Amino acid sequence: MSLAIVHSRAKLGIQAPAVTVEIHLANGMPSLTLVGLPETAVKESKDRVRSALQNANLDFPSLKRITINLAPADLPKEGGRFDLAVALGLLAASGQIPADSLEHCECLGELALSGELRPVQGVLPAALACREQQRTLLLPRANASEAALVRGVHIIAADHLLELCEHLRGERQLEPVPTDSQPQAATGLADLIDVQGQAQAKRALIVAASGNHNLLLFGPPGTGKTLLASRLPSILPPLTEHEALEVAAIQSVCGSEPLQAWPVRPFRSPHHGASAAALVGGGSQPRPGEISQAHQGVLFLDELPEFDRKVLEMLREPMESGVIHIARAREQLSFPARFQLIAAMNPCPCGYQGDASGRCRCSPEQVQRYRSKLSGPLLDRIDLHLAMHNEPFSLAGQTQGDLDSSSAATQVSQARARQLARQPCLNAHLDLSGLRDHCQLSDADGKWLEQAIERLGLSRRASHKVLKIGRTLADLAGEEAIGRQHLAEALQYRQLDRRLLG
Repeated sequence: MSLAIVHSRAKLGIQAPAVTVEIHLANGMPSLTLVGLPETAVKESKDRVRSALQNANLDFPSLKRITINLAPADLPKEGGRFDLAVALGLLAASGQIPADSLEHCECLGELALSGELRPVQGVLPAALACREQQRTLLLPRANASEAALVRGVHIIAADHLLELCEHLRGERQLEPVPTDSQPQAATGLADLIDVQGQAQAKRALIVAASGNHNLLLFGPPGTGKTLLASRLPSILPPLTEHEALEVAAIQSVCGSEPLQAWPVRPFRSPHHGASAAALVGGGSQPRPGEISQAHQGVLFLDELPEFDRKVLEMLREPMESGVIHIARAREQLSFPARFQLIAAMNPCPCGYQGDASGRCRCSPEQVQRYRSKLSGPLLDRIDLHLAMHNEPFSLAGQTQGDLDSSSAATQVSQARARQLARQPCLNAHLDLSGLRDHCQLSDADGKWLEQAIERLGLSRRASHKVLKIGRTLADLAGEEAIGRQHLAEALQYRQLDRRLLG
């Protein structure tokens, strides 16, 4: 047969669009033409495939006019992921393996010159798409454990091209990679009990975790802002299988190893010098940024005012929608970005405003200039603002009554269970109709809240945040109705609004 068709998958953002590798052998002047919008690494695959076939003692049809088409033609192709598909297509077109053996298969893998199979990035999205098409996935053994995270996909993995050829000819039987057993969850998360004192901050952290609210901690250096934020993953519930696959797919296309933290929620802490592309994603070949790599997890921004203001403003849309859209001349990509923002900052340029030592010498103008790096619309989207203060130092370590992660996680899980039983989302993601349905107040409490909001000068969005936090506080208390005590505590978590006014 002079024409062979092999199925493969490209990498486009976190998607794996189908690519059909068509190979035609014809009489005429010997040549090899590769078409279908390939970039440099793809064009070089013909040289890798030629050497791999020859070193594996397979025949390369060098006396034929070879045309290789990667369809669709308008989809950019990159990397060495199509090497295996091209090699098997050449072998099928030249009659060295049965062409019908590839009909229900998809192939991914880079070839070494010796014929060995090398791993590629972005295998997990391809495995998910392959399962939907009910095809067998042929890939390097080094990628097998990652692809096996997808239950129900049929995977054949090999170390060398010859092994797959013998399997497709029926000369040997490669055992499918088992996908029923999932890896154990990573352990060893930092415990909340390591944070001494700071009872109010711990309470705010539990509230934020329960409703998936964004949290801003501000206070002098050494009060435990970073320490507290790093403990948030230890009190969050584990990912569901669907959420874990979403997270692992993003890690896969970014070149990370998904199995290293399966299925723990991601915790991303970019440096304040991060560019817009690093934080929200982008580049000539758009890749997920830090906010997408924090999907279903935590994005921690330390020293928040030190970030470039334009970079911070780009967070506003994904904080509301949970998606980041990146537009290029040729394509538009969307990356998931349903992250929980935890931010930390000093109260002034020197960091010691409000400290008992009285070391702060910053003028009101300097303090205002420092805080003005954070725009009002950005602060509006952060549900809780909490000041932290230095507490008496003790070498005693844990004290009686200190809260550990296990106890806090139980409170968080119970509160989230109440939310999901009542509504299809967590409280932080309630829309306007959800607020009307699930955040109803008595007439007296409603008038009291309206007066408080008017006195504090809160925006409509900030007012909605107060209602959502009140709903979370009621859920933590196991109460159906939002009471005035919940609203009063929710208003206490808008401390930066009050400071800006005062």
